[in-house]
Amino acid sequence: MKTKLAFKSPEGKAAVLRSYDTLLEHWTLPNEKLTVDTRYGSTFIIASGEKNAPPLILLHGSAMNSVMWTSDACEYSRNHRVYAVDLPGEPGRSAENQLPFSGPAFVEWLDDVYKALSIEKASLIGISLGAWLAIKFSVSYPEKVDKLVLLCPAGIGPQRTSFLFKSMAHMILGEKGMERLYKKVNGNQTIPDEMLQYQKLIGKNFNFRREVIPLFSDSELKRLTMPVILFLGEKDIMFHSSKTAKRLGNIIPHANINVLPGAGHALINLADKIIAFLKYQ
Repeated sequence: MKTKLAFKSPEGKAAVLRSYDTLLEHWTLPNEKLTVDTRYGSTFIIASGEKNAPPLILLHGSAMNSVMWTSDACEYSRNHRVYAVDLPGEPGRSAENQLPFSGPAFVEWLDDVYKALSIEKASLIGISLGAWLAIKFSVSYPEKVDKLVLLCPAGIGPQRTSFLFKSMAHMILGEKGMERLYKKVNGNQTIPDEMLQYQKLIGKNFNFRREVIPLFSDSELKRLTMPVILFLGEKDIMFHSSKTAKRLGNIIPHANINVLPGAGHALINLADKIIAFLKYQ
């Protein structure tokens, strides 16, 4: 199978990255923009916070990049050395090749990032695909993960098969259709116009992944012995939140599970709760 790239065209890539740079101007905390080498190509990272503080790695979801952490990263950076990492094959500044969900590629890539940053152990925060990656890495290297924060993760409960058809139907309708789709993903809550326009720009120029993200086995999930907190949106249209909560609770009794009433897939305004977990758990 031919490797798929993140962007549909060089022109589309340039447009998305120009807007990316503009949005990063809101990252008001002093930061470093790093590019590190991995066996799967270059990886772009935004680092902030004191260099000797405990490391915290942020892993965004699919069809997005590290700009999604702009607000929360400033809060996390008060007590951590924060690394917001652009996943490969997504619409950011890392290598464009989309890695396979099966096999060790994603884990090897993140392990290379650890090594490039001289990290032995870090806490991980991931959302959606990023949360799936955080679990996959934690299952493979539990000794390298201090605490695990999962936001609407893939890989625990099943994906809603209807979402793919709904998303395709909305995209056929052009910009208005994409706008309605993003609002549904957000639990019908208001999206700031600047971010909505950016999501629509990505929607036009990104090669969305169509594969079903594989579920973890019970034996794999039992390897998550570190402190774990899970946040789910009650109205998530991408994943079955109730099934995710039930399954993880049954397999990992020590997990702190939170189903947020009225929330969708794109969870926001959780920094205070997450910081408390990272600080006191």
